[in-house]
Amino acid sequence: MSGHSKWATTKHKKAVIDAKRAKAFAKLIKNIEVAARAGGADMAGNPALELAVQKAKKTSVPNDNIDRAIKRGAGLTGEVVDYSEIIYEARGPQGSALLIECLTDNKNRAASEVRLAINRNGGTVADPGSVSYMFSRKGVVNLPKNGLTEDDLLMAVLDAGADEVKESGDSFEIISEPQDLRAVVAALEEAGIEYETDEAEFVPSMHVELDADAARKFLKLADALEDLDDVQNVYSNADIAPEVLAQLEDD
Repeated sequence: MSGHSKWATTKHKKAVIDAKRAKAFAKLIKNIEVAARAGGADMAGNPALELAVQKAKKTSVPNDNIDRAIKRGAGLTGEVVDYSEIIYEARGPQGSALLIECLTDNKNRAASEVRLAINRNGGTVADPGSVSYMFSRKGVVNLPKNGLTEDDLLMAVLDAGADEVKESGDSFEIISEPQDLRAVVAALEEAGIEYETDEAEFVPSMHVELDADAARKFLKLADALEDLDDVQNVYSNADIAPEVLAQLEDD
């Protein structure tokens, strides 16, 4: 996929830009609450909470917000935090596929809002399993090239469990099994290599390249889904070439 600007890369860049928005903060806070509810408020004994807090701090979520989220999730404020994880499947323009990952305290609301966003923006709600089989859960680290080569990265992360390094425009993606993600990140930090995001994501087994019209519709659909409060992540096999992105920016 060298030379292409995949949706995943586009989304990562968008996530960095959006990090200061309240919507992005709310997603990070929700992750902290879920981790605190599951494993308690002590980060020393709750690795999931420690990781959620690290991610929130990396995107400049205020410490007061983080502390309140930990207490709320752990039940120390008397509030009840009970979120359910749900994944919806959809078809987008030109045969593209989407997985919509939700974290919600109201399943009926989440289902209704996701379905409405899909139908209003040119997508189709897919039957369970008809899209998800094309995706696998992987650890994904996204980082800018910054003068690095693929070999530089492979030397740093191969022994940590990385499966492959992919070039995508002016960025690299390091793919691993989810359980190896923390070791890969630790290897990057030890090598002094800065990265932008590290997440367990759904990675497609194949991509669908979109033309300008389909890309325009797809981005509208993806944005509508990501704007929903209950939606944590949107994954897709859509591939948008740099020249198509340039064409959309000129519109």
